[in-house]
Amino acid sequence: MNDKLIKICGMREAQNIRDVEALGVDLMGFIFWSPSSRHVAVRPGYLPRKCKRVGVFVDETADTVLRTADEYGLDYIQLHGKETPEYCKQLQGRRIIKALNLASSADLAQTVAYQGLIDCFLFDAKGRSVGGNGVKFDWTLLDAYSGDTPYLLSGGIGPDDAGQINAFLQRDKHAANKCIGIDLNSRFEQSPGVKDIAALQSFLQNISK
Repeated sequence: MNDKLIKICGMREAQNIRDVEALGVDLMGFIFWSPSSRHVAVRPGYLPRKCKRVGVFVDETADTVLRTADEYGLDYIQLHGKETPEYCKQLQGRRIIKALNLASSADLAQTVAYQGLIDCFLFDAKGRSVGGNGVKFDWTLLDAYSGDTPYLLSGGIGPDDAGQINAFLQRDKHAANKCIGIDLNSRFEQSPGVKDIAALQSFLQNISK
C-alpha cells in the first residue's frame, strides 16, 4: 500500500487540516456544495501546503468551479454530481476526478464516455446523499471494470477496513491494478468536518504493512 495515494475528504477546520497534513497524506478534499454538513462556507484559516488540494463540486457551473479553483489554489477538481463528459470538456487543462456512485457492475458502463477526459475516477457507494454517507459497497463488482483510467476507492471505508483493503489490492485483477489510492471521510470523524487523528494514524499504519 505504500505506493497508494491517501485522500482525506471533508476538511474544514484549520487545526484539523494541519494535523491531518502532518500524517503525510497525499490529497485533501474540500467540499464546495452547500447542502453538505462539511461544506466550506468560509475559507479556512489554513490550507494544506504539503499535500494536494481537491475541491469537491456537485452540479456547479463550470465558471464557478474554475473561479473557486483559482481562489483556493486547487490541484484537482472532483465532480461528484451528474456532470457529463461534455461538461468535463469545459474544464480541460485542469486535473479532474469524476466520482461515480455504484450499486452494481452494470453502473460501470458509464465510465466509457469519460475515458480520455478525466485523470481519475472515484468509485463510491450509492447512498442518500451524493457522498460522505459512510455506506459500503461490494468492491468485487469492480472486477468488471476494464477501463484505462485509474481510480480512487471510496465507499464507507472505516478504521476496521485495513485488512479488507489490503486483500482487495493484492489480488491479481485489472481493477485492483488500476486502483491508485483510497478516499477516507465520514467514518473517521469526531463530528462533520473534524477528523479523528488517532484513528487515521492507526489505520494508515495498518494499510502500510
